[in-house]
Amino acid sequence: MLARQGWADALLELGEKNPKVVVLDADLAKSTLTCLFKDKFPKRFFDMGIAEQNMINVAGGLSLTGLIPFVATYGVFVSGRAWEQIRTSICYGQLNVKFGGAHGGISVGPDGATHQALEELTIMRVLPNMTVLAPADYYETKKAVLASVEINGPVYIRFGREKTPAVTKPDSPFEIGKANIMQEGEDITIIACGTMVAESLNAAEFLATKGVSTEVINLHTIKPLDKNTILNSVKKTKESTTHSGNPAHQKN
Repeated sequence: MLARQGWADALLELGEKNPKVVVLDADLAKSTLTCLFKDKFPKRFFDMGIAEQNMINVAGGLSLTGLIPFVATYGVFVSGRAWEQIRTSICYGQLNVKFGGAHGGISVGPDGATHQALEELTIMRVLPNMTVLAPADYYETKKAVLASVEINGPVYIRFGREKTPAVTKPDSPFEIGKANIMQEGEDITIIACGTMVAESLNAAEFLATKGVSTEVINLHTIKPLDKNTILNSVKKTKESTTHSGNPAHQKN
């Protein structure tokens, strides 16, 4: 399933419920799937062209009128080309703007390195007042978008391009700032976000065949960081590894 479809479906749901929600895109509406919002709410959609810096400033201005702007483009562009505008115009004033960073990581594939965002989670995380989310699949992306409107301030939501396995369900818990333990284990802890959650579960399945019990944490919220869940897990697995009589476990 496409995580970006979860982004698009959530925007449509918000559009129905909240007339203050507007969407801005930087000439990538078909890729980010904001074209679906445009078709249903044409007067609340703004294609700003390939002008990301201007788009961010316009979004900030719209937020000051009481609207809730959702900004969409590739993660590499919003975090790279418009970082100063996000930092100065949005974050310092804690303006209520939400960012969709599409095609995160190397999921954009054949488009090449210029379109791949490997750094944007770090870049966005250091900004003041910014909440950073990296949901794992369609369902979690939809929940992240819906939850973002409950925060009065900037939120960055990263999602990939390609289809990814559904590792969560419609009724799976999702709370911003609270990591989810996908699988409990005793020997090692794997912490992942986004598309890597599915890969981590695959790794845990393989490790089980080698006698290694793996705990997998879905860290869908990068900021604020759920330190307690992480520390409790690594404390448990570290102790298990330290005291295990299995040499393979001691090595890990």
